[in-house]
Amino acid sequence: MLALGPEHPGREYRDLRIAVHELPEAERAVAVPAVAMAQWHRLHPHCPRCGTVTRVSEAGWVRLCPACGTEHHPRTDPAVIVAVVDDADRLLLAHAAHFPAGRWSVIAGYVEPGESLERAVVREVREEVAIEVDRVRYRGSQPWPFPRSLMCAFVTRAPGAQEPRVDGREILAARFFTRAALAEAVAAGDLTLPGPASVASALVAAWMAG
Repeated sequence: MLALGPEHPGREYRDLRIAVHELPEAERAVAVPAVAMAQWHRLHPHCPRCGTVTRVSEAGWVRLCPACGTEHHPRTDPAVIVAVVDDADRLLLAHAAHFPAGRWSVIAGYVEPGESLERAVVREVREEVAIEVDRVRYRGSQPWPFPRSLMCAFVTRAPGAQEPRVDGREILAARFFTRAALAEAVAAGDLTLPGPASVASALVAAWMAG
């Protein structure tokens, strides 16, 4: 089970990113926003207008500044996550520098100020793997409280015979996979895909299913 803290000895402690898919829907609906709110309270204790330490209000959904009276609400950062498929129906996966060894996933990144979601897809894919894409299609969204994201999922196409190029810093490796090659790599233990509770996993599974 998910324990609340070290004052509960004998309980198993799990990272929510790993354990979330094991929770019933009702518990997941509580755990995800709870983690997001806890992150917000931990990271934003001061008023951004005057620097005063704020106090919790409205059962934790608001932080109130006692000095200037400003109410501050939880922050959500929009991000795009995208399955890039080429003209040969291959899926692009990448290994980011912060991933554990062997973990590969689809491209993702934060939306910049003044940027549409669709434009963010085009920019992120270009910046991370030097590929130009078109036909950006929305597929759904998922709250991801690590620390406070809303993941907006897309599928897009890489026309022509483009191959990814990486900078070796943020992205260490990237390549297109056929379904057979990806299944073989996963079965052999050479490659690990995103956890089943993530929208990244849903994008990969949808492509695998054709």
